[in-house]
Amino acid sequence: MGAVIRLPSSWYPTDSVDEWGRDAHLIERLTPFAAMRWSVDVGGAHHLPKRSGALLVTNSWRFALNTIYSAWALSDATGRPVRFGGRSDIAPFGPVMQRIGGLLGSPAEIGGALRAGQLVIVSAASSAHPRRAGAVDPALIAASLAAGTAIHPVASVSTPFGRAARVEVGQQVRVRVRQRPLDDVELAGLVRRQIQQLIDGAGES
Repeated sequence: MGAVIRLPSSWYPTDSVDEWGRDAHLIERLTPFAAMRWSVDVGGAHHLPKRSGALLVTNSWRFALNTIYSAWALSDATGRPVRFGGRSDIAPFGPVMQRIGGLLGSPAEIGGALRAGQLVIVSAASSAHPRRAGAVDPALIAASLAAGTAIHPVASVSTPFGRAARVEVGQQVRVRVRQRPLDDVELAGLVRRQIQQLIDGAGES
């Protein structure tokens, strides 16, 4: 019978997991490995609130893991935990993603985190092109509106094989005063257009 491999207790202290399942100590341990895959340049982090919650919406494309590297980079830039939406609820992947900051992609869980004052980044629909913003889910926009939190567009630009990546946070989405307020679908479309503007202005990663 083979020997049992035991990790040192310093790798899993019991007090490092918060109420949403994010393990700050584990993320600290994994950060050097993440840095081997991505070298992320962050811009616009000053637009984010210092204490209150906010919904961040970024573009996504196949196999890029945009929300994960963006969440980690923005956590480092802001000094606040940034959680990402869209994790699986199936073991073993779901619990692992939760430990590194993942939330379920449901409007209920995203909205709960926002009401609790958390920064949460979610992705638009996946695009076949890394510099195209996909459709934004109106249900997530509605969850942010119900929680009374700001919404920020975010451009995340990377390449399939290179390490360089860019995360650019835009100003809070604001709507001009008009006779009829935008509904969730219209506001989702506005967020998508602002993400695309950020991508277009980000340059090549």
